Amino acid sequence: MAVSPDPDLNQLIDGRRVVLCVGCGGVGKTTTCAALGLAAARHGKRVLCLTIDPARRLAESLGIEQLKTEAQLIDPQVFADAELEISGSLTVMMLDTKRTFDSLVSALAKSAEKRDWIFGNLLYKYISETIAGTQEYMAMEKLYAVKDDPRYDIVLLDTPPTSHALEVLDAPQRLVDGVDSPAVRWLIKAFRKSDGLSFNLLQRSAATILKGMGRITGGTFLEQMALFISEVNELFGGWRARADEVSTALRGPEVAYVLVTTPDPMPIREVLFFAERLKEQQMHPDAYVVNRMHDVAGDLGDLEAIGAAASQRGLELSDGTIKRVSEAAQEEKRRGELDRLHLVALDEVFSHVAAESKPPTVAYVPDFPREIHDLRRLIWVADAIAPAS
Repeated sequence: MAVSPDPDLNQLIDGRRVVLCVGCGGVGKTTTCAALGLAAARHGKRVLCLTIDPARRLAESLGIEQLKTEAQLIDPQVFADAELEISGSLTVMMLDTKRTFDSLVSALAKSAEKRDWIFGNLLYKYISETIAGTQEYMAMEKLYAVKDDPRYDIVLLDTPPTSHALEVLDAPQRLVDGVDSPAVRWLIKAFRKSDGLSFNLLQRSAATILKGMGRITGGTFLEQMALFISEVNELFGGWRARADEVSTALRGPEVAYVLVTTPDPMPIREVLFFAERLKEQQMHPDAYVVNRMHDVAGDLGDLEAIGAAASQRGLELSDGTIKRVSEAAQEEKRRGELDRLHLVALDEVFSHVAAESKPPTVAYVPDFPREIHDLRRLIWVADAIAPAS
């Protein structure tokens, strides 16, 4: 298995201002982000943990009833009840895509009237909540907005669950390109605020297409769409500049990328693909977290040896129970060996990186026998990736 020069992520959370946890869905990314936040708070850090996942299980693991879109400071008594010594603080917040989009429009609109008109447009709700790339971009926008907040020492982001983890890197440019596209500019060209749709500005074929769209969707809808795009077009200058600022911030030295995976082949391929994209953009993964690792336990011996070992510990097991213990141990060992075989791909990458620069930190989290649904169990994950001194 890959060997890291640093056995844990403590140095990372002590030395960086922003940490992004990235990975495909179902690999334990949200839990990893929460555990990192808990570890950082144990270091005395004032932590803000931004998450996309509203799952009740995560809220329960942090000792709160439900995640909200407002910042929630975890009550210190919650840590005390879980017998945890936390010298810092942990604040959690769930990303609200539309509210973040609203804040961005408010910041870029040239007047309150322009802002209110956009908010009142029929298409705005659809675009701000469902257009492709909006959630990914708004996650980056929210991160950019809070990264310099003096109330926090470190900000952790649980990136959106995407089909490809690399979408978080491309989100700022993709959203701007999607709105400020040739098709959009074409529609704006056909529209004049004083006269409505002006087909005489375009070639006959273009006018025919627009008229056909008008018959299908209704002229009012098409005019509402053109009006909206025309108004939003005034924001493009500021929007594009803001997207460039966000992209630049993602590449800053104070930002760290923690790539989360499991030993399964598909998540490993996904995380290696993301690592390659980071390299193409002159960045690199700072750490890998491999969740749900199975142990390669030593040989328990034959059934008689297992029974004798149990008796020495005051346990009298039936023959059937002893047999099941043996089978479970053999299955765990088999799965552990398979996990290590799958991780050969990561080993090869680390060996190549080590020849060029400092390799990333690698932390392995066991496949715990119980679900992580409270602080006492979340600390298991924190101890695995950033153990207490």
